[in-house]
Amino acid sequence: MTVVLDASALIAMIKGEKGSAKVAAGIAGARVSSVNYAEVVTHFIHAGMPERQVDAMLDPLPMTVVPADKGLAQMAGRLRGVTADVGLSLGDRFCLALARRDGLPAWTSDQNLKKIADAVEVVTIR
Repeated sequence: MTVVLDASALIAMIKGEKGSAKVAAGIAGARVSSVNYAEVVTHFIHAGMPERQVDAMLDPLPMTVVPADKGLAQMAGRLRGVTADVGLSLGDRFCLALARRDGLPAWTSDQNLKKIADAVEVVTIR
């Protein structure tokens, strides 16, 4: 099954948090937007992990990083209106936009994504 991963789901898997086994089982062939991928890199760099170690940890993962092109950026930007009250980040909106565009479920640990999931299946990993 192909899915779209939110940064929170990918971070949970890497850190072995609750829901990590579900993400690990679904990561083969998963998609992640380049914006969400940047959030994951940022998380580990901010935690003090050296750049090479972050790359060595993420590069082997069997997922596709999808570039944030103009169309995807427009979709994510247009989601601001329906997500403002819930406080979703730009990364959250890119995850939902990619899932919507590709007709795939979005996997996340963020319960707030479920609150606005319009025409997108959102699966919480925990």
